[in-house]
Amino acid sequence: MASAPAQLWRATILVVEDDPKQVRLYTKALPQHRLLAVDTGTAALKLLKQEVPDVIILDHQLAEGEKGAEFLPVLKTDMAHVPVILVSGTLDIKGQLKALQGPYSAHYLVEKPVDVEVLRATVAHALEECGLAETVRCIRSLERAEMLYSKDPERVFAARLARQVELLKRLRDGQPANITRLAQDLKVSRRSIARDIQELIQRGQLPPGVEPATE
Repeated sequence: MASAPAQLWRATILVVEDDPKQVRLYTKALPQHRLLAVDTGTAALKLLKQEVPDVIILDHQLAEGEKGAEFLPVLKTDMAHVPVILVSGTLDIKGQLKALQGPYSAHYLVEKPVDVEVLRATVAHALEECGLAETVRCIRSLERAEMLYSKDPERVFAARLARQVELLKRLRDGQPANITRLAQDLKVSRRSIARDIQELIQRGQLPPGVEPATE
């Protein structure tokens, strides 16, 4: 039973891939993460109504003749903050450029055959620098452009989201949260840290039932 919470604290990666061998490759390459796999973009859209992944690995050639790149606009509309890694061995240069440009584009493109080390590095970078972390940077950029004051609700939201990004990085190793230490490190009250953790639990980014340590 002790290992169950650690499993839940892992980052969630949605793999949209119709080749079982490729899914097994990803599973072996990324054992520290929780992988969910579907074989079509249509199935991915249904799953996204129930799960919010941290990263999406999207193959271009999918089951039932679907093309992964064609699902990018709707994926990025529904999950704009979730980084997408597009995987393809068939897209030409024009197709690759199209997939990587514009407001509904993939963050990265990995060519087949997939180099495991490249994949690991790409996923790690997506988790650290994209997603919520990228959203925080965008909000803070808007704050600077609009010269918002520290008491404005928009700035308060950005600060809270930035804390939650840092909490995710620190707590995904499965260790109990030390609220006192986190509050000192992030220069906020213990109440704020506890509230942030509860919000992350409610969003499914941390496991339910986790009781943070207070000392």
